[in-house]
Amino acid sequence: MIDNNIGNRILHEDNHIIIVNKCAGEIIQTDKTGDITLSEVLKQYIKIRDSKPGNVFIGVAHRLDRPVSGAVIFAKTSKSLARLNNMFKQGNIHKTYYAIVKNKPKFEEDTLIHNLIRNEKINKSFICEKPLNSAKQARLRYKLAGQSNTYFLIEIELMTGRHHQIRCQLAAIGCPIKGDLKYGYQRSNSNGGISLHARKIEFIHPVNNNQIKITAPFPENDLWDCFYVKK
Repeated sequence: MIDNNIGNRILHEDNHIIIVNKCAGEIIQTDKTGDITLSEVLKQYIKIRDSKPGNVFIGVAHRLDRPVSGAVIFAKTSKSLARLNNMFKQGNIHKTYYAIVKNKPKFEEDTLIHNLIRNEKINKSFICEKPLNSAKQARLRYKLAGQSNTYFLIEIELMTGRHHQIRCQLAAIGCPIKGDLKYGYQRSNSNGGISLHARKIEFIHPVNNNQIKITAPFPENDLWDCFYVKK
């Protein structure tokens, strides 16, 4: 069951933006399941907390896949939403992810560049070996950040924001993310999510120009603790 105690998961809030630590399994925006979205939960929480008589504005500035956890930015004003959208488009918001994988990558550090093509019918991306007009270039940098007796921890700096990019690119080098059945992992995680976490996010505030640096705590009661990564 999704934890909707949203107040304890707010990582940053001001008059223009709010950043929340998303749980695996939560959806950002409405999909075909009809499940309640994190944006709606947030609206309801703020309405009650601040005793607001009217509607609460929450704009979705970016998204994480449903099975992924970690930091998500929402806009509290239309002004900040427009500016955040442009910042994401221009690559001015820096995101660092961590993933748990079963297989050790061939290189401890590398830059991955692939052309990805999305199949919307099955909601999956594929590496495109031949040039196609519909393919989009995906780039990320990774490094091996830790290992346990069984698993490896990968730190990822996302350079583009393509559909299922990290999941697809790590699978392409033989390192599917733990629990990610769609991209080749053999078993699901007990919570239905995958071991991919949006750990850090850094950017210049779209309105007041302050430097924002946010670190999202790892999910509890999971394998993240095995790597002794500072929470």
